Amino acid sequence: MHDVLTGKLSENRGIITIDEFRQVDLRVADVLACERIPGADRLLKLGLRIGDEEREIVAGVAVFYAPEELVGKQIVVVYNLQPAVIRGIESQGMLLAAKDGNGLSVLTVDKQVKSGSRIS
Repeated sequence: MHDVLTGKLSENRGIITIDEFRQVDLRVADVLACERIPGADRLLKLGLRIGDEEREIVAGVAVFYAPEELVGKQIVVVYNLQPAVIRGIESQGMLLAAKDGNGLSVLTVDKQVKSGSRIS
């Protein structure tokens, strides 16, 4: 990769192109329901509305959030992620969260927007 400021070539450290980024479909989802998954200390099952569609996702955030804390929130999800079966539940997407030494924070929007809105 070429560093515009120094004019030098640098290592590619997971850098993606704008075209690669455009392939990731990030959307706003309304959390309609949330529950613990029996026998899984870290997992929650979230029922979401994304536009006119309802989906379920499984997220490893139960150590940081009680189910009732997420219900009613508008979160950011990867909409076009290939579904995966986790603990027998088909997870149709992935929520985004930031983690540091102090814990984890699920990404939300700062103002109410229409469910299904694209993140750009």
